[in-house]
Amino acid sequence: MNKYPQDLAEKVYNYVSENEEERVCDAIAESSCREVPGNFLLNALNGFSSKLAEQLASPTLIIPWVFALIGVPPFFNGLLVPVKNTGSLLPQLVISGKIRAYQRRKYFWAGAALVQAVMMLVMAVMVDYKHPNLVGWIFISALTVFSIASGVASISFKDVMGKTIPKGKRGRLLGLRATGGGVLTGLVGLAFYLFLSDAENTAIYSWLFIGSAILWVTAAALFFFIDEAKGATSGGRTPVEELTNGWKLLKRDVNYRRFLISRGLLLSIPLVQPFLIVYANEKIGISVSGMGLFVLLTGISNTVSSPFWGRFADRSSKKLMVIAGVLGAMVCGYVVVFQYLPIDWQNIYTFSPVFVLMIMVYGGARMARKTYLVDYAPKDERPLYVSMANTTIGLFVLASGGLSLIANYFGVVAMIAVLAGMMVLASLSAIRLKDV
Repeated sequence: MNKYPQDLAEKVYNYVSENEEERVCDAIAESSCREVPGNFLLNALNGFSSKLAEQLASPTLIIPWVFALIGVPPFFNGLLVPVKNTGSLLPQLVISGKIRAYQRRKYFWAGAALVQAVMMLVMAVMVDYKHPNLVGWIFISALTVFSIASGVASISFKDVMGKTIPKGKRGRLLGLRATGGGVLTGLVGLAFYLFLSDAENTAIYSWLFIGSAILWVTAAALFFFIDEAKGATSGGRTPVEELTNGWKLLKRDVNYRRFLISRGLLLSIPLVQPFLIVYANEKIGISVSGMGLFVLLTGISNTVSSPFWGRFADRSSKKLMVIAGVLGAMVCGYVVVFQYLPIDWQNIYTFSPVFVLMIMVYGGARMARKTYLVDYAPKDERPLYVSMANTTIGLFVLASGGLSLIANYFGVVAMIAVLAGMMVLASLSAIRLKDV
């Protein structure tokens, strides 16, 4: 890096690292250790860009909002989250064996981000199209490709972070990425809320997707310039070989199986969020005044909690998983008893903290399981550990769709209670994990 960017990188790194004089580089190459400040800054800026890009085209907020605006049938809303999750998780076991054949894996993240940018442009073009059903199918198709690219990026990101950022700094990096992205998201959300929340001009929403595409290109460029040392390539495998090795890994590594069980049960945290919205509408009749309000809420929650979660994850990602499960269950417990509060107390002001807290808890759970997996996996087998975990969780996501039957037959409160029980089980499972 040039002198001035390198000085800036050093200052940022030292500040985030609390001016620690010694850098723990035992887990990465010495040549990479000398580039840690620059890599840290590039990775953080990449996170600012990519996380804002995700929020500008969120499949849980922005895309459903656009669907409603242009009259896309509700059927397509039900496909968004499953497509997003399974598309990014299930193919990873196949992909990871191919990635191992390359000494530098950062190019996979950069290439995946460019694919995601193209998919955002496809969505931008379709916003003004006059055939709602076709718009729905094109969006779902684009989201599928986007999600597969996201899966490629996920494997690459964890491997590159493990090679370029020393253990003890990874949680802080994830926290800084989430904080910066949260601040930018909050600012954009505030602007939407003040100026665009009532806008009905679809061209405005096209620009959201165009803006997301630009941010993905920016993120690709930043990741491309990370100084990544060459890694092992001897483990390149075919998809069948990768599946075989993944199965052997599950059989021999008891702690890894416990981690997958804990992570699978923690999936109850994002699963409960749509039901919280349904419950709020049933009990207090919330009407959304603008998508910007929810974007702002997401940004504020991530900004406030991410630095703390990042440092916590560096100290003990295992304990953070335990705490996330407990906190999530407590929030759900409050929701379950909310209906028994005096009628005068059942209002938006007493219920809104539920949304903020659950977003925070979800951020903590994500940071904990990401940090734990990167720290626990052997560096030469990290792509296999990551891809096997994501493929397993992808299957878990598919199976979790059946849980919605509980809401259909027993009501939303019963569904929330069941998911709260899963959060408690996640904490009990995480307690048994090894410390890393």
